[in-house]
Amino acid sequence: MNRCPWGDTTPLYREYHDTEWGVELHGETALFERMCLESFQSGLSWLTILRKRENFRAAFAGFVPEVVAEFDDDDFARLMADAGIVRNRAKITATIANARAVGELDRPLDELLWSFAPTGPRPRPATLADVPATTPESKAMAKELKRRGFVFLGPTTCYALMQATGMVDDHIATCFRAG
Repeated sequence: MNRCPWGDTTPLYREYHDTEWGVELHGETALFERMCLESFQSGLSWLTILRKRENFRAAFAGFVPEVVAEFDDDDFARLMADAGIVRNRAKITATIANARAVGELDRPLDELLWSFAPTGPRPRPATLADVPATTPESKAMAKELKRRGFVFLGPTTCYALMQATGMVDDHIATCFRAG
């Protein structure tokens, strides 16, 4: 079975590639989780994040934004001491701040994020080298999220979020998942 090359390197990547990456995802909690995990991945391997995913879910109360928004100094200290997650001060602070920003939105997070999904036909990448790191849509998403108080979500992270949640489909042409 042909997969995107990265999706055939480990069993965990294979499962993620085959069942999640590029599949449309909706819902505030689900999208907030992916947004946070993509931020935590910045500068690290996605495999590191996948291996710690259940620990992240436990540490961040299932990524329910209303709950995370209420985290205090004791929660921050608990998170910084949790070896089961990525203990990065800036990323933990960003996750809590972003939960608070979700609470300030004047429209659902789902609607906001999906408003940046490209419309119309897009050429399917032939190889991984054809997959962009950013797009005009991811740049616009990052700019709007920043304007709304979100942090640690630049254009590259926003594009990874778009890929992970099916806003774009970057499975290469020879991949069995290419639609």
